[in-house]
Amino acid sequence: MTLHVVFQVAGGDYAVPASAVLQMESFAGATPVPGAPRFVDGIVSLRGKIVPVIDLRVRFGLPAAELTPDTRIIVVVVGNGARAIALRVDSAREVLMLEDSRHQVAPPVVSERAQGFVAGLHSVGPRLLQLVDLSKVIGETDHALLPRLDDAGEQTRAQLTS
Repeated sequence: MTLHVVFQVAGGDYAVPASAVLQMESFAGATPVPGAPRFVDGIVSLRGKIVPVIDLRVRFGLPAAELTPDTRIIVVVVGNGARAIALRVDSAREVLMLEDSRHQVAPPVVSERAQGFVAGLHSVGPRLLQLVDLSKVIGETDHALLPRLDDAGEQTRAQLTS
């Protein structure tokens, strides 16, 4: 059993392992970064650390949405904890314990259309959660957008443009 943070993007239910989540915050906007990819909403300062914000709607190929009181950022770590990023989502208020053995592989049509962003699926009653592959959401070519953290969690590199 693994704890997951569940969130919504464009009416779909998604989940990431809670072990990868540093914090969740309300989101009022980000500072734009010139030259950043369209899916990078900008940067924010959270507790003194500069963190890039990825708009998951845009990253998933959907139109951007206006901010609402439910809009959240989920700050996650990727690359063995070397990078912190914030995922902009429509809402996030749920944490669930999921049985790992019940994760299902996404059918080819889902994994192909989702560009590898969906690592698997998990049924919870009538709901179908899409398990997000954080490394795919970041993308190997996009690492230059993300701050590097050293072992103590301090920011050592904040190169946010490609």
